[in-house]
Amino acid sequence: MRVFVTGATGFVGSAIVSDLIHAGHQVLGLARSNASAESLISVGASVHRGDMEDLDSLRAGANLSDGVIHAAFNHDFSKFAESCELDRRAIEVMGDALAGSDRPFIVTSGLPIIQGRPVTEEDVLPLVSNSRRVSEQTAFSLVERGVRASVVRISQVHDQDKQGLASYMIAVARERGVSAYIGNGLNCWSAVHRLDTAPLYRLALEEGVTGARYHGVSEEGVSIRKIAEAIGRGLSIPVVALSSEEAISHFGWLVHPVSMDATASSILTRRRLGWYPTEKLGFIADLESSNAFVD
Repeated sequence: MRVFVTGATGFVGSAIVSDLIHAGHQVLGLARSNASAESLISVGASVHRGDMEDLDSLRAGANLSDGVIHAAFNHDFSKFAESCELDRRAIEVMGDALAGSDRPFIVTSGLPIIQGRPVTEEDVLPLVSNSRRVSEQTAFSLVERGVRASVVRISQVHDQDKQGLASYMIAVARERGVSAYIGNGLNCWSAVHRLDTAPLYRLALEEGVTGARYHGVSEEGVSIRKIAEAIGRGLSIPVVALSSEEAISHFGWLVHPVSMDATASSILTRRRLGWYPTEKLGFIADLESSNAFVD
């Protein structure tokens, strides 16, 4: 299968590209720069020049493919609403190109939050305009137009170079001189290793069902307190508990995700796709050996 991949040289996308090629697929990777193009060529992928704002290039890439994996997203949180709108337009354009063709379209989204229990693949929450739910809702709106769309919801993706939102916690801790959590710190984030996300996307492409949601989750919940303690050890700084009021000035924009209890299950994904995480390093282990702590 010839697969058009957006975000092909990104943190998750680069793992997807390597996995697809290893499994015998051909990859057409979206590349904005010469450096990205060279990176794709070096692993055996073909290059399609363009970017997320170049809707014509996205349409052309989808038209040239047997299926699309959309892994690109601008994670500049200062422009989050703008990024969500850009993602919506990109999904619509690629979906239009795939309409009526029975070619699979795998769209990336975030995990919703349900207080008190892990969110499952069956959970659907109301649309919020400035959230990653826009990506999911847009993808499923295409199903009615004959697009074979499904969604991969990913949790905190980690390896030794990056640890999702914990990477921002490291930056705050280094600046403030203390590593912090809020209250008792028992609220949790779900997590998945970067290399485990790649076969999930491939299985969704090969075996996925139209309109399905799949969860990239290997650990249902890692407590923020344990994350803060690992950061404290890595930076050799004190670890402190903050009140909700203190946390606002300490964390800034990061206070909302650090206060969330964002757990998720992947039981149905494993059952339906036969996907099982194989990477032995969990979130805390990767965090403790993070390259962010190396001078």
